[in-house]
Amino acid sequence: MRNTTSFYSSIIGTGSYIPENVIHGNSFLESAFFENGLKIDKDISEIISKFSEITEITERRYVDDNLVSSDIGKIAAEKAIADSGIDPESLDCIIFCHNFGDVRLGTNRMDILPALAAKVKQSIGINNPDCVAYDLIFGCPGWVQGCIQADYLIRSGDAKRVLVIGSETLSRIIDPHDRDSMIFSDGAGAVVLEATASDEPTGILAHKTESFSVSHGSLLVMGKSNNPEHNRENSYLKMNGRKLYEFAVINVPQVVKKAIDKANLHITDIKTVFIHQANGKMDQAIMKRLFKLYDLDAVPEKLVPMTISWLGNSSVATIPTLLDLVRKGKVEGYQVKKGEYAVFASVGAGMHINAFVYKF
Repeated sequence: MRNTTSFYSSIIGTGSYIPENVIHGNSFLESAFFENGLKIDKDISEIISKFSEITEITERRYVDDNLVSSDIGKIAAEKAIADSGIDPESLDCIIFCHNFGDVRLGTNRMDILPALAAKVKQSIGINNPDCVAYDLIFGCPGWVQGCIQADYLIRSGDAKRVLVIGSETLSRIIDPHDRDSMIFSDGAGAVVLEATASDEPTGILAHKTESFSVSHGSLLVMGKSNNPEHNRENSYLKMNGRKLYEFAVINVPQVVKKAIDKANLHITDIKTVFIHQANGKMDQAIMKRLFKLYDLDAVPEKLVPMTISWLGNSSVATIPTLLDLVRKGKVEGYQVKKGEYAVFASVGAGMHINAFVYKF
């Protein structure tokens, strides 16, 4: 009889780091926001209120002054390793997903040498030279893409255990004179994926990634401050919020459906959707459009856990942090159970969209 046992990529441990510095909307009351080189002539409290209404963000988190992305990525990684119960020396690969490297307080200079993954390997003290450490820069979808790469490594037989970290300190590269800066946050999340022998498909079942660089690559870029009198030497994270919203709502549902189709599943088979915490209203619109693709009008309750209201948008860290919180019962009304299907999906600078289907 033919042996049907295959190896699949299963998440065996998760960890996250949530900064302790809570930045409320009132923290921006003394801000001066500019648009098209001119100061926005509106009551600042009105701007903050409208922003919260649109994005559903009321709080965000910033790291302590002495910490950088590799520091908090290490903390999340150590928690994931401890949660998995493995010897860190048994890791075959570390993939560190970020966008700006280590940015120290008071400067916009990005430190990416050596790779943040190598820094984490060094600081944890992993001596095994066969544990390969490298970085992945892929916008907000970086962590999802890191898991997809880990799956390739595991399915090829080149790796049995892979640590995938998503960490970012966006507070260090935002323009204080841009109201869009209120959307961004800091944080880190990590998972350990392991090769699991199974006669039935489990773990990562299918994935889909698309890049829209020519038509939409300029929706998220680095640029000068909105205030023409502000530091002209530095570059800051800039986005075309309205067009990005339109792009995501139209295209993300289609990519997610392609991933679900590849897994030979239907949207009604999916118990949980872990979506990038970019904008509360945008994520809701994406889900409604996704269900419309299946000729369904209503999105089930308790399908999409959300943390954006109190954690903001920490880019590559949003999904692994969300997963860690759900797995550990810290998002009320949500849990994951063995045998259930989930979708992980993200969109961001590039513009890139990706998704993978997972069976717990």
